Amino acid sequence: MGMIRNLFALIGLLVVIGLAATYFKYSKALEAFDPGAGPMFLEFAQATLSTGSVAEASIWKIPVEEGLTWEEVEETMKFVANEHNMSNVGELPLSKDIEAKMGSEYRFVKIYLFCNSLIAGEMLDYSDAYSAYLPCRITLIEDLQGNLWLTALNMDMMIYGGNPLPAELKEAALQVKEQILDIMNRGATGEF
Repeated sequence: MGMIRNLFALIGLLVVIGLAATYFKYSKALEAFDPGAGPMFLEFAQATLSTGSVAEASIWKIPVEEGLTWEEVEETMKFVANEHNMSNVGELPLSKDIEAKMGSEYRFVKIYLFCNSLIAGEMLDYSDAYSAYLPCRITLIEDLQGNLWLTALNMDMMIYGGNPLPAELKEAALQVKEQILDIMNRGATGEF
């Protein structure tokens, strides 16, 4: 029994040494990151562990109020996007394509593409990698129980996940984040 306890103690010690070595190896690089990076990465890690899914942890997910139709949610989102001067640059009626290929009915799934193209241009001028985040996508999806949800990519990784963005660009990115969340929250309640 003493040998097993000593083995576990040794394993624990090695883990602590490994974590300390990792910290010292990367601490200089992490010091250059945005001050919001640590809390954002911690929140992401906790969400990944609690959901068991990186995909689930990397999105915002808002339930649509019971009784609202997808048409009402869509109308509200488009109204709010227009209020924020965000262009509706496309819609992907994914469930229609699935139905056409399957030859049978499928649950509702539609992706809405919203964009403030001037801010998008600023993001692209900063880094072409931001093109993967553009335009802002909001998905209206019916779950397997028939409930509607709004989902979108959590923008915090883009905003806080590395070296700080230039101040004006960060302010613009935070503005887009607020606007997308407003579109989603008001769409989920039907609040014009």
